Amino acid sequence: MAEMGSKGVTAGKIASNVQKKLTRAQEKVLQKLGKADETKDEQFEQCVQNFNKQLTEGTRLQKDLRTYLASVKAMHEASKKLNECLQEVYEPDWPGRDEANKIAENNDLLWLDYHQKLVDQALLTMDTYLGQFPDIKSRIAKRGRKLVDYDSARHHYESLQTAKKKDEAKIAKAEEELIKAQKVFEEMNVDLQEELPSLWNSRVGFYVNTFQSIAGLEENFHKEMSKLNQNLNDVLVSLEKQHGSNTFTVKAQPRKKTKLLSRLLRKKNSDNAPAKGNKSPSPPPDGSPAATPEIRVNHEPEPPSSATAGASLPKSPSQSSLPAVVVETFSATVNGTVEGGSGVGRLDLPPGFMFKVQAQHDYVATDTDELQLKAGDVVLVIPFQNPEEQDEGWLMGVKESDWNQHKELEKCRGVFPENFTERVQ
Repeated sequence: MAEMGSKGVTAGKIASNVQKKLTRAQEKVLQKLGKADETKDEQFEQCVQNFNKQLTEGTRLQKDLRTYLASVKAMHEASKKLNECLQEVYEPDWPGRDEANKIAENNDLLWLDYHQKLVDQALLTMDTYLGQFPDIKSRIAKRGRKLVDYDSARHHYESLQTAKKKDEAKIAKAEEELIKAQKVFEEMNVDLQEELPSLWNSRVGFYVNTFQSIAGLEENFHKEMSKLNQNLNDVLVSLEKQHGSNTFTVKAQPRKKTKLLSRLLRKKNSDNAPAKGNKSPSPPPDGSPAATPEIRVNHEPEPPSSATAGASLPKSPSQSSLPAVVVETFSATVNGTVEGGSGVGRLDLPPGFMFKVQAQHDYVATDTDELQLKAGDVVLVIPFQNPEEQDEGWLMGVKESDWNQHKELEKCRGVFPENFTERVQ
């Protein structure tokens, strides 16, 4: 019997819930159609909007904080691998081996400590902060349902009162249900009216606390890491002093010799080509460069006549034919005036001037079309006449001192390795 009674209670509760859902659905339809008024509370709705905004911001902050922690962990692993590599290459007879190993251990511990403190002081606080939102969100939804119940009971009571044939028993029962629905709604409404503004105002203190914790932890981490880096630097300086004769030299990126040879051959052919209108070139005098197998690259061209001087100006190549580094900074020369880049309106710069670099290391030229550089030399970078001839990692330019002296590109220009220089303008 007890089991049947229990089943009966359960069935009755289910039926009651079904009836409530049906009544709410009908009430909402009537309200949307304008056939029933709806209780509004603009102040509460503003609180709900703030709540939703606060939840969205907090969820994003939590996601970004987890991403930050994942990045810290990844940096820890990368730093650990890098130190392991140093330990492997550090030979036993080199000075400071034990110190370097100890620094690596402290480095690992520092990363671990930093990550754990971020979890304890930022992420867990973040999780606690967001942990209160699901319950409040559920209560806001429940309040909405109870408000619909209250409006439905109010409308039912009002319809019975205005009916032509009044049933006092039904009116009394409807009034009782209205009072009950109103009481349930108001209890939930009052609680939320107090909690939501308080929760909204608490966000300021939470954000301050969270970001202060992160900033403080990061500051301390970098201070300690800086000390370890300085110690490692001291160890490596000691190693360098012992093996000072074996210095590391900067090397240029290898050039493609096929391009170089092609360029030199084209240069020779153009130098030996007959002038337009001549059937055959005049034989070179004995002892001239053309009579020997040597290929000469840097010829000084004959100065153009006044009639052809205007035609000798370099044409601006289209951007589609230039490599990215040239397209980005290329500036054309029109009527002797440089346009664009840092050479605007200046006549003392070579045609097509793009920017300046300064040599950081000496470079010994290995081909006749390369510039010989000393540390400190300033080079004026210009585009290649034929972009296809540009090798990766190499630039075309003329040393500023040579340009100021000669003002002739054919005499002065040449290629040089970009990694031996640093851009200064």
